[in-house]
Amino acid sequence: MDSRYDTGGAGITVQAALQLPGLRGGLPEVLAGADRLHRTVRWVHAGEVPNIASLLKGGELLLTTGYGLGTRPADQRAFVRTLAERGIAALVVELGARFTRLPAALVDTARTAGLPLVQLHREVPFVTVTEEIHTEIVNGHYALLQRAEEVHRHCTGALLGGGGVPDVLGVLAEFGGNPVFLETADGRLLYAAGAGPDAADPLQVWEGLRGRHREEPPAGAVIVDVPGSGTSTGTGTGTGTGTGTVRARLVLLPVNAPVGPAHRIAAERAAGLLAVVLMQARQEEELAARGRGDFLTDLAEGRIEAGNAPAQARVLGFRPGGGPLLPVVMRLADGPAPAGGGWAVLARALSDELATVGVPVLLGVRPVEGRVPLLLGLRSEAEREPVADRVAGALRAGAERAGPRRPGAPPPVVVVGAAGGWAAASAGLRHAAETATAAQGLPERPWYDARRLDIDLLLWRLRDHPGLAAFVDRAIGPLLDHDRRSRPALLPTLETYLAHAGRKAETARELHLNRQTLYNRLARIGELLGTDLDDPQSVLTLGLALRARRHVP
Repeated sequence: MDSRYDTGGAGITVQAALQLPGLRGGLPEVLAGADRLHRTVRWVHAGEVPNIASLLKGGELLLTTGYGLGTRPADQRAFVRTLAERGIAALVVELGARFTRLPAALVDTARTAGLPLVQLHREVPFVTVTEEIHTEIVNGHYALLQRAEEVHRHCTGALLGGGGVPDVLGVLAEFGGNPVFLETADGRLLYAAGAGPDAADPLQVWEGLRGRHREEPPAGAVIVDVPGSGTSTGTGTGTGTGTGTVRARLVLLPVNAPVGPAHRIAAERAAGLLAVVLMQARQEEELAARGRGDFLTDLAEGRIEAGNAPAQARVLGFRPGGGPLLPVVMRLADGPAPAGGGWAVLARALSDELATVGVPVLLGVRPVEGRVPLLLGLRSEAEREPVADRVAGALRAGAERAGPRRPGAPPPVVVVGAAGGWAAASAGLRHAAETATAAQGLPERPWYDARRLDIDLLLWRLRDHPGLAAFVDRAIGPLLDHDRRSRPALLPTLETYLAHAGRKAETARELHLNRQTLYNRLARIGELLGTDLDDPQSVLTLGLALRARRHVP
């Protein structure tokens, strides 16, 4: 935008008005308030009556020849003081018939009051000055609208390109140079975009100002209501005043730079877009869950230092206390978003179920990976297994509430990591997330201990290596060929035998076989594979091959 326009007030400045041809032709001389020439001229008024201040609203540039100033110094001082109290932008007096130079009382009072006072040494047509300045004010407003419209187009383009609420906030944050926050109507943070001073994380900025911007908003702050059904957008400095249900609020805080009129207009227009998106996709819950999922993923991948994590977690509502943290990851079956309403419904259902667990929980979703990461606050390490039992049950129940599984889809996999501090939670979340993928296809359990699945994780990482398929073929290939051609299938017998660590009585009991039948089958397996099932090395090889088989195409 042209620098003549004051972004604080969406108008032309006094300094810029004095440079226009109309006033410049009058040879203007600034006698007072030279440091206030950046003030915004909202309108221009010309008048010659003593009580003209009562006709003004503030922000005007007042043109006069001085007939209303009075002849006594006391009247002149009172005239200037009332104009300053009214908040006009500047007083411009044309010298000539009334004054050949302005009285000292007038000049001194203007300096004391901080009111810009300008005398014109030549006569100028006031109508020309008024037309010029009003044209510039209109042009300034039009320029603001153009900038806001450009931002609106970028926001719309982001949505049409497949983006969501975070992308819209990112556009607003980049445009304004300040972090932008989206809150629920009751003040819970949904999402933040942009950076604070010194590239500070926006979550840290929000926590530093948490609550204060609602009770005592900083000067220049703008809060825009994102309407719900049947609501018009409200805006202003402070808490905003929508006339119906407020679905959320956009918060623009001037922490890096002032929030100008173009930013406010852009936010008002973006609020309409956000209202549509939120109503269509129920994104409040999903957005909050995605934000928490982003935090947990950044923590797992080392993008958030352990020392900074507690403060950011508090912003997201997680206050675990001084006990160990328990990382947990649930992985859903491969495929599109959960049935029955998508990730927003899933996040709500999981939150409702986890509320009964009885410990602090930070729940996030990662739709791209099909994962639900979470952290829990324990009182002691001894709580790990009982809490894991309750959490796994709650997660599975929430997933079922969100919508039935697709036909043939495997159940969700829940993996529990090692308990510890924030540094351990970072590594634990990463380990649990990888293990949750590797655990798919294992015998179904309520939850898996990540510490006991390292071999499965290693084999999963080797899944694309041609040597892994060759190893499986060498170790158990003849047995697989037998089961494809003959009955009874012998692979389940070997799997059960190894699962019971070679204890034949327990194996026979689980397979509902008498001992002699089991012995015959084991002998046949040994014959087909050319191996001794009592040899520890052979047993290890067969166990690895059976595990690796799940990862071989």
